[in-house]
Amino acid sequence: MAALAACAPARAESVPKRVVSMNLCTDQLAMLIADEDQLHSVSHLAADPGASVLAERAGAYVVNHGLAEEIFLMRPDLVIAGTYTTRTTVALLRRLGFRVEEFAPETGFDDIRQNIARMGAILGRRDRAVALTAALDAGLAALAASPAQGSVAVYSSNSYTVGPGSLADAVIAETGLDNIAASLGISGAGRLPLESLITADPDLVVTGARRFDNPALAQENFRHPAFRAFARQAVEVDIPDKYWLCGAPFTLIAARILKQAARRLEAGQE
Repeated sequence: MAALAACAPARAESVPKRVVSMNLCTDQLAMLIADEDQLHSVSHLAADPGASVLAERAGAYVVNHGLAEEIFLMRPDLVIAGTYTTRTTVALLRRLGFRVEEFAPETGFDDIRQNIARMGAILGRRDRAVALTAALDAGLAALAASPAQGSVAVYSSNSYTVGPGSLADAVIAETGLDNIAASLGISGAGRLPLESLITADPDLVVTGARRFDNPALAQENFRHPAFRAFARQAVEVDIPDKYWLCGAPFTLIAARILKQAARRLEAGQE
């Protein structure tokens, strides 16, 4: 340990030149904000097209798996992590003298603004962060100009839904739609019993990622006869998970998909 510590870079608060991100959400914020050649490595999840909006762009960077040994060998002058990123790795890197900055998950658009601004400050790219925030605010203003009407439920694998305190709920609120989870007393993430979903009878149902190529118990809620009967008369909306797993300007895409579905329903096109 002493030998490794001796090789670690000195801690510095100046603009970093070799940055490693080890969390999907910080990966994407860093890719959006970092200067050319400033970002060296992103996590392996950044290259997953099912989880990452910037999967194609991630191919330009070295991939890491959140292991202290591999990150040490990259010799970064800044490591960016999420507050839930592997705690052992984060603690070890700090003990070795590396500068580690942690970002909390976004649960609303204020959090997105704050994380964009902080990433811009850390990377010395404040102007880029200001431009991204301005684009985000313009998109939100456009959504607010003509709010949609109706109710919606998120119904994912294992019957999970999201309520107040989640990023998905914040997205729903920006469209003008009502999330039935709030009326059912569900905060954050929680189980939505099928009976409650059917009784609530929302105008729209976001079913999330549904894959039936391989059998999975997590998908059994979609196979239930009662859900199948409900789905035949419900308006299902497909919002790829990657658009609201992390908070960023691209989170607006989830809101736009949802609002477009609500508009089609209002126009009687569904």
